[in-house]
Amino acid sequence: MLLYLVRHGETESNRAGLALGRADVPLNERGMRQARCLGEALAGEPFAVIYTSPLARTRQTAEAIAGPHGLPPVAEQGLIEMDIGELDGLTFAEIRERHPGLLERWVSPEGQTTALLGGESLAEVRDRAWKTLQILGRRHENETVCAVTHNFVILSVLTLALGVELSHFRRLRHSVGAISVLDFRADRVRVRRLNDTCHLAAEDNH
Repeated sequence: MLLYLVRHGETESNRAGLALGRADVPLNERGMRQARCLGEALAGEPFAVIYTSPLARTRQTAEAIAGPHGLPPVAEQGLIEMDIGELDGLTFAEIRERHPGLLERWVSPEGQTTALLGGESLAEVRDRAWKTLQILGRRHENETVCAVTHNFVILSVLTLALGVELSHFRRLRHSVGAISVLDFRADRVRVRRLNDTCHLAAEDNH
């Protein structure tokens, strides 16, 4: 399976620098433009199916990609963003004030298995996202698939694909509206593209 991993376009939470997990916020105006750019950039790809997280920001992005293909996006629960519990919607300053030391512990090697205040651990996100992609790989052998999902899902999957420790996820970046491409084979996974934002150049000059 050739997998196009796409992060949704910008939301107001992204723009404001708020922690964003399962809060079901839509794309903002810039995010809608990014989604249209994605639709144009991926119009020529031979997608067999376009999967999306069930959250609004990914559905809106997936719909823009799916339009030129005449394919209805398919919701896949395993692609949903990390549940960050009580942190959803807070600024990072507010998190540090209300929960001193939490962010520092979370980005430590031991922190990846710690659930966030009623939410998930990053290890749980990685494991359920990877399991989902393995299922899709068996379902779509020798096909090209698009999956529109979220930051922590993509970063955790990339650590496995690149063979790095999960605690190194902060060394990776996946921008809103960016594309990464993974080639799933029986014996290996190869990263073909990583955090590609070239298609957003015109939008960024808007």
